[in-house]
Amino acid sequence: MDLIDDPEQAGNAPEFTVSEISGAVKRSIEGEFGFVRVKGEVGRVSRPRSGHVYLDLKDDRAVLSGIIWKGRAEGLLTQPEEGMEVVATGKLTTFPGQSKYQMIIEDIAPAGVGALMAMLDKRKKALEAEGLFAAERKSALPYLPDVIGVITSPSGAVIRDILHRLRDRFPRKVLVWPVAVQGQQCAPDVARAIAGFNAMTVGGSLPRPDLLIVARGGGSIEDLWGFNEEIVVRAVAASGIPLISAVGHETDTTLIDYVSDKRAPTPTAAAELAVPVRMELLAWVGDQEARLTRALTGGIAARGQRLRDLNRALPKPDMLVEQARQRLDYWDEKLDVALRGVVQKRGLRLTQVTGSLRPALLAARLDRAREQAGAQGARLAPALGRVVRERLREFTRLAPRLRADGVTQMMTQRAEALDNWTGRLARAGTAQEHGRRTRLDALDRLRETLGYRETLKRGYAVVRGDGDVVTGVKAATQASTIEIEFADGRYDLSGKTPKPIKAKKDAPPDQGNLF
Repeated sequence: MDLIDDPEQAGNAPEFTVSEISGAVKRSIEGEFGFVRVKGEVGRVSRPRSGHVYLDLKDDRAVLSGIIWKGRAEGLLTQPEEGMEVVATGKLTTFPGQSKYQMIIEDIAPAGVGALMAMLDKRKKALEAEGLFAAERKSALPYLPDVIGVITSPSGAVIRDILHRLRDRFPRKVLVWPVAVQGQQCAPDVARAIAGFNAMTVGGSLPRPDLLIVARGGGSIEDLWGFNEEIVVRAVAASGIPLISAVGHETDTTLIDYVSDKRAPTPTAAAELAVPVRMELLAWVGDQEARLTRALTGGIAARGQRLRDLNRALPKPDMLVEQARQRLDYWDEKLDVALRGVVQKRGLRLTQVTGSLRPALLAARLDRAREQAGAQGARLAPALGRVVRERLREFTRLAPRLRADGVTQMMTQRAEALDNWTGRLARAGTAQEHGRRTRLDALDRLRETLGYRETLKRGYAVVRGDGDVVTGVKAATQASTIEIEFADGRYDLSGKTPKPIKAKKDAPPDQGNLF
């Protein structure tokens, strides 16, 4: 299509329809700018229900409209956000319906580390404002988990470091959920793994983990970007299982570190946080057993000494009555002399009085005395009876305490009570010690069951070349001697000579790869 510059020839110029002009412009732009990379700042971003993404790329002088089709938008590693500085890759085209040109974006990425850090800081502030990083949302790690779920790459050195550290400290069951640890699939894989572990049934055929570890080795911010995605952060926040993040080295920080229940500087450190040291626990149990034995022995000795002290403090039965017996003897000696003195005094008094007494007066006084004596006697008899009965009750109450057999009986009862409490304390200590030994025996049997020798009994075998474990054809070809270990012995392929197994009770499970 030629352009006409001379106005006089305009009347003879051919006529074009609007569609023809639009098609010509479209072909010209698409032919000149078939594939371009455009750097700019993301302006308006629109996401209608169709799933497509409409946005503006702008700088200080111009604005370029862009569109990301639904299929491409779902697979983008970085979702465009307003204010981001990005580099968009795609092709230019036109939209005849509005007489505008636009860019069909195939891929979009932040423009350098500075843009990534700005986007990361903005996302961190938004998630923190929602309370996802609050300390009160974090759960305490279990002291000794039975099953540990590890979310990482199955082929990297990270999983080997974690398993090796767990075997050294306290062997536990480990479930590995393989995921991509970088790239576009990293974030959705990690989120699905966390949700998958949480969906397991407690006590099911495949046990639900008591603790999760999300681990990855070090790398650049682009390599670790999958752990900064919002889908991963929200999956960690929704996890009902306590989770340790071990992404990167100690200086690397991702958003998953802020929302996890515990952050470990390295994957090895995550394994150390997950379980205690078995030998330290055994030493603590032994120390507690020694303390219990010392406490029981000391308690029995202290109670025995207390009983001996009380025995020495009690007075002897003879000492309780000897003073009363001495007073009785003393008054018994004085009684005869006192009675004679009283009789003599009353006789002298009677002699003196009888001189002035007349029979009639004496008879009258005797009659009055008899009357008074009768009256007093009637009153005295009940009173004397009450006094006698009270004294008898008091004597009856005190008599057992004054006998030696009563004290002896009390000492016997106290000794029996002490023996009873001592026996109960010893039985309680023995039962507690037996229970702890039973638990240790069960854990030791579990260790034996999880050992590789139990796996040999199910039909597996370990191949060794020159004394080392062989895992491939290349290593077997290079070895000068080949030896196969079965459950009941070893078979030397060089000499054709069976050899018995030398049992190693505490041999580490990784002496053979049973896969």
